[in-house]
Amino acid sequence: MRKVAVIGIGHGKFGVRSDASLRELAFEAVKACLDDAGVTLKEVDSMVTGVAGDEFALGLQPSAQIHDYIGFHPKPNYRVEGACATGSIALRTGLMNVASGLADIVLVIGVEKMTEVPTSMATEIMGKAGDSIWEYPFGTTFPGYYALIANAHMAEYGTTEEQLAMVAVKNHYYGSLNPYAHMQKVIDLQKALTSFTVAYPLKLFDCSLITDGAAAVIIASEEKAKAISKKPVWIVGSGLATDTLRLGDRESLTSILASREAGKTAYKMAGVGPSDIDVATVHDCFTIAEIIAYEDLGFCEKGEGGKLIAAKETYLGGRIPVNVDGGLKSKGHPIGATGVSMTVEITKQLRGEAGERQVKNAEIGLAHNVGGSGQVVAVHIFRRE
Repeated sequence: MRKVAVIGIGHGKFGVRSDASLRELAFEAVKACLDDAGVTLKEVDSMVTGVAGDEFALGLQPSAQIHDYIGFHPKPNYRVEGACATGSIALRTGLMNVASGLADIVLVIGVEKMTEVPTSMATEIMGKAGDSIWEYPFGTTFPGYYALIANAHMAEYGTTEEQLAMVAVKNHYYGSLNPYAHMQKVIDLQKALTSFTVAYPLKLFDCSLITDGAAAVIIASEEKAKAISKKPVWIVGSGLATDTLRLGDRESLTSILASREAGKTAYKMAGVGPSDIDVATVHDCFTIAEIIAYEDLGFCEKGEGGKLIAAKETYLGGRIPVNVDGGLKSKGHPIGATGVSMTVEITKQLRGEAGERQVKNAEIGLAHNVGGSGQVVAVHIFRRE
């Protein structure tokens, strides 16, 4: 299997993007990515497009909207979907294409325009990422799923509402430093704790945002990467795993099996362990999800995630900085784009280009992306030269 590196990154502004269509959002990220890599679209062999919801795109084949708009035809374009993990699955698909020798240079795009539909409809669409027969018809939405998870974790390990709010405070602080973030707004603990309840114990600031946006990366074989890029960032580990569709069939509500399994695979492939990770982006669709990710990825012992954030160990300068781009919580969560956005952030960190949010001397980074309530999870590990 050939070595594969990220050689170009591009990121559009996340937010309510009434100024741009789905295809225009994608173009914004692709242009920035091509400029960063110093290559033309003609040099790219194939592309992978991550768009999670046809309902958001207002039509089938959103990937065709994009390859047509950027002028990529007649070359291959794969469209992938894995709910909120779509972007990282797109990256893994591109990785397999290059590693196998099918392509030398691949463009990976993640994009979603969620505000194309009313908020109530967006909530309904996302709710159907659970079991649309045995869960959703009985009233479950994603805040409801993660409220069940949060209540179980609080009951089993003593995790508190204050610890959940601490995740929001951290991520909003770093989001305020990220020019691409949807909500560039600092909040304090009191504001987080007194915001209205969405699904107990989750409050407004425990929940990620409905967001429009796009991100793109170009990945290449070792030969091409060394010829083109002065700062290649190598994809050294890739793990993908699954769990049951229905929460009621899970072995536990306080851990995501697919996160643990995908993490194990990625760590083994990269030849590293949790203590070797210098910076991480994890899937904080809700604050409890970040706390559970700390535990599932081995950054702390099971049940100790609340204590890890309370000790500020996931801040810059802490033992393992996590989501110092603002995470889904503040940066935003355009579901098809999230995993690619995570890759952009880790690449910036390993290149030393993250500005005020830079983790000092970062060498190894991890991106963790959850689909749905844990039905599918992708974990990627990156390393600089």
